Amino acid sequence: MTPAARVAAAIEILDRVLGGTAAEAALIGWARASRFAGSGDRAAVRDLVFEALRRRDSLALLGGGRDGRALMLGLLRTDEANPDEFFTGTGHAPAALTEKERASGGSAQAADLLPDLPNWLWPDWQASIGQRALPLAHAMRARAPVWLRVNPRRASVSAARKALAQAGIETVEADALPTALRVTAGERKIANSEPYREGWVELQDLSPQLACASLPLAQGARVLDYCAGGGGKALALLSREDIEVTAHDAAPKRMADLPERARRAGVEVTLSPPAKLGGDYDLVVADVPCSGSGTWRRTPDAKWRLTRAGLDQLLAVQSQILDDASGLVRDGGLLAYMTCSLLDAENGEQISAFTGRQPQFVEIERQSWSPEDGSDGFFLALLRRGAGGR
Repeated sequence: MTPAARVAAAIEILDRVLGGTAAEAALIGWARASRFAGSGDRAAVRDLVFEALRRRDSLALLGGGRDGRALMLGLLRTDEANPDEFFTGTGHAPAALTEKERASGGSAQAADLLPDLPNWLWPDWQASIGQRALPLAHAMRARAPVWLRVNPRRASVSAARKALAQAGIETVEADALPTALRVTAGERKIANSEPYREGWVELQDLSPQLACASLPLAQGARVLDYCAGGGGKALALLSREDIEVTAHDAAPKRMADLPERARRAGVEVTLSPPAKLGGDYDLVVADVPCSGSGTWRRTPDAKWRLTRAGLDQLLAVQSQILDDASGLVRDGGLLAYMTCSLLDAENGEQISAFTGRQPQFVEIERQSWSPEDGSDGFFLALLRRGAGGR
């Protein structure tokens, strides 16, 4: 595909997304209908679509409209490319620009004042983040880096980096956590690389790696990963210490790949159906469903699909999970509440409300990360159940 044809494809996909289709579904639908597109074409089109969604409002201002065509015009203007070289109307390129389109669009200065967040959410964002609200919103417009977690049960950091390099995957170590590797080249080769297939490394963002590394673990501890999903946190904890981990999720199908991933990693995880959780765990980890506002660089269409009603529903779910998970913690045990959100309503306010309802729990630690210091936005509150507090 030519660069112009890729722009045309991105316009088609963006129009579907702006019409209500989830970005991943729109991309998959286009790929299935476009067998002529190679892997490089699909990756390039995906990058164009996600870049446009990260910066939807500012690109709409620059492009003079809110459809896919205007967003791509705004993106080309942002990149200081000549739109007439892409909008030619020949071959598979988009139709030539009209005079109205050439005259459309606001200034770059005005566009840079926009946070590229939903208008209704902006006051909450400002209240949660304060003076860094706009810079952090702008940081969310950049593409997120890819991170790997080295599994010390399978390989040392140096051995993993060497094997990755041999597979064409370049990495650098994180200053805050040596077992965390940021991928600087070859990210699309990871899934088929030997270090990944053999369980030497796992894909996991830096901030949840830091959160898991900060949790206190004692040999033989009984740990419950209460909202396990794919099980990344369970595997991260098992890589650190010889512990017993049970993984639970309200939708067990999300854990379907976990047994195989655990086998590759050289550890064992017990999968628990909802009715057989038991109790008295030393540590319960609850990475709850949330807005995902800390990960919107990776799933940019999610921020435009979130509504106030949707956020309120998530807050209610988080509150219920906290109450349910707290009953599974032994006296003197720990409850780790996690979100990948930057909004205080999902973070500190939830913990304050929970300790008000459940005074037997005392918060002993709180940490948060943002794209400025931890790649994805992430929140961790660690609470202890007081002895005799049931």
